[in-house]
Amino acid sequence: MSRKAIATKRLIHPNHGIRHIRLLRKPFQIIRANFRAYLIINAMVYGLVITGMVAAMVFPNLSATQLATLEDNGTADLVRSLINNSWLFSLTILGVNVMTGALRIVLPSLIVPFTGIAVFAYKAFTLGLAMAPTTEIMAVALIPHSLTVLTEVQAYALLMFGAYILGRSWVRPATIGARNHRQGYVRGLKQLGWLSLSTLPLFIIGAIWEAFSLRYLVPLLTQWLL
Repeated sequence: MSRKAIATKRLIHPNHGIRHIRLLRKPFQIIRANFRAYLIINAMVYGLVITGMVAAMVFPNLSATQLATLEDNGTADLVRSLINNSWLFSLTILGVNVMTGALRIVLPSLIVPFTGIAVFAYKAFTLGLAMAPTTEIMAVALIPHSLTVLTEVQAYALLMFGAYILGRSWVRPATIGARNHRQGYVRGLKQLGWLSLSTLPLFIIGAIWEAFSLRYLVPLLTQWLL
């Protein structure tokens, strides 16, 4: 290897390391600077999922209606057709989750401040309805699926948190050190972008765990416990 190539390699590697560290640190810095809002949004979104689950257990018709909706819109058929191919199932789950976050949280918030928070709040409640342990099999499935809920809902919570920061920066530019609404929007959008990047590992881990746990763990636990 020539001296020039070695020198170039030495120059490139530190920069890559700095970029990787920044990718890891920036979302945590945003969370730390707005920790109260982060906690409130987490409490809200997880609370809505739990509320939906409790409501479905108290009023079984709610769960039945939600499950019927999943049958009617083809979601249940899609799951049944993919469940034996765990990697393809994982990829499908990942695509659905990313699109859900983009279309229900990010996109509305880019147009009207805070809209994505309200839109996904209803979605979180319906997720609880669909996952409620209203039967013995669903109760067993919830054992491994609870990790999926924690992981994927945290990703959605981060997107909602980013939508909140964008909306606040847009409406009140001074909160982010901006001089006007336009500058506040741009700075808030950058922070939403950083938080959106941090959701990708969560969505990937959640999708893989969900697909493989439904394929292998749930049948095994069902045999052991029922």
